[in-house]
Amino acid sequence: MSARGLKVGAVVLTMGNRPAELRALLESVAKQDGDPIEVVIVGNGAPLPELHVPGLAVRTVELPENVGIPAGRNVGIEAFGPAGRDVDVLLFLDDDGLLPNQDTAELCRRAFEADPKLGIISFRIADPDTGVTQRRHVPRLRASDPMRSSRVTTFLGGANAVRTRVFADAGCLPDEFFYAHEETDLAWRALDAGWMIDYRADMVLHHPTTAPSRHAVYHRMVARNRVWLARRNLPALLVPVYLGVWMLLTLARKPSMPALRAWFGGFKEGWTTPCGPRRPMKWRTVWRLTRLGRPPVI
Repeated sequence: MSARGLKVGAVVLTMGNRPAELRALLESVAKQDGDPIEVVIVGNGAPLPELHVPGLAVRTVELPENVGIPAGRNVGIEAFGPAGRDVDVLLFLDDDGLLPNQDTAELCRRAFEADPKLGIISFRIADPDTGVTQRRHVPRLRASDPMRSSRVTTFLGGANAVRTRVFADAGCLPDEFFYAHEETDLAWRALDAGWMIDYRADMVLHHPTTAPSRHAVYHRMVARNRVWLARRNLPALLVPVYLGVWMLLTLARKPSMPALRAWFGGFKEGWTTPCGPRRPMKWRTVWRLTRLGRPPVI
C-alpha cells in the first residue's frame, strides 16, 4: 500500500460553544493534500450547528449528555467501524485548533507507511499569534527544544494521529477517566502491545495558549486519574513509587490550599473507586519506557 493509499479520517469533539473556531478547523482539514479526509464531529452533550464545508465529508453524532473527553472520542472512533477499522489512520483534533499547513495529513501517511511499528504521532501545538509551544505540550521530560522531533512515551489528546490497528491491539481510550491522563493510559497500553510513539515538530496544530487549570475539576481529576493510571497499568512494585514521586512533585509546586485540598480529595478517590480493568504492563515495557527517557515512576 502506498502512503497515498492510507485512508485517513478525523474525529473532532465539541460542546457546541465554538462554532467559528470549529468551522475554521474543518476548512483547514478540507485543504489537506492527498485524498479527502472524512470527519466525524461528536457533539458532547450539545446540539451541533450546520457544518457543511465545501470539499469535506462531515458526519455528526449528538450525545444527549457530556460523557467526558475519552468516551466522546471513543464514540468518534466507533463511527468509523469497530475500533475505527474503516480507516487506516485517525486524526484527533481540538475543536478550537487549526492545521496551518496543508501537508500534515500527507506527512502522517508517509510516516506510518515508512515505519510499520509506528502507532501514534503527537503533533506540535503552537500559539497562532506567537508561534510559541508551551513546555507542557512537548510530551517528554527534556522539553526545552520543542522543534526537536523524537520518540516519546505519551501524546497530546487533541493534536495527534493514531493508526487504527492500535485500537484493535490495545483498546480505545478509558471512558472512566472523563478528563486527564487518558492519553497516557492508551500510550502505555500501545507501547506494551509493541507500538511506538513519535513527537513530530513539523506537524503543527495552532491552538490558543491556555492553562489546564481553567477547568474547575482539574486538580481532582488529575490526582484521581493519576492513581487510576497506576492501578490499571503498572506492575504492583511500581505503583507506590510512581504515586509517591508524583505526590512529592505536586507538593514541590506549592499549589494553593484549595487546589491542594482538591488534589488530595482526588487522590483518595483514585484509591476508593473502580478504575476499570487492571492489565499491568510487562517488565520489558518498563525497560522500553526507561530507554525512551521516561521510566514509569515519573
